[in-house]
Amino acid sequence: MLKKFLVNAKQHTYANNTGQTSSSRLQSYDLEYADGDFIYRDSYVGTRSFSGQEIVWYKQEPVWSMNYYGDVLNDSFKSAFLKAALMNPSEELPYRGASIYKEEDYTYIMDVNGTFDKFSGIEKIFFQDRLVYELFFHGGKIIDKHFD
Repeated sequence: MLKKFLVNAKQHTYANNTGQTSSSRLQSYDLEYADGDFIYRDSYVGTRSFSGQEIVWYKQEPVWSMNYYGDVLNDSFKSAFLKAALMNPSEELPYRGASIYKEEDYTYIMDVNGTFDKFSGIEKIFFQDRLVYELFFHGGKIIDKHFD
């Protein structure tokens, strides 16, 4: 259920230019998607070099999170291509886009280590053979039970 929701949330926010909501932090860009008892929020700062966090809540409790940091490395980068690539997450790989996505001279590659509960990864975009963008991400399940 959570993975299916996450795929839908990603397809209905940044990748699809929808879900804009009020800023939760100074100068942040925030996107939100809700369905039933699930809420997803993506909040990031910066645009060329940027950092952000995605959180999923279920019945008002945080259950999953992912942090990321990315850089546009070259003016050949096209955000429209990145958004097209990010429209292709799957329940097996709900982190960003598909493992590989190609369109004309652009190639998107995502590599993930770990499981949905604890993972890290990187995504890259190449224009022809030149690296024009990269993003590092990590995250996993959230358990809010105090142990002190």
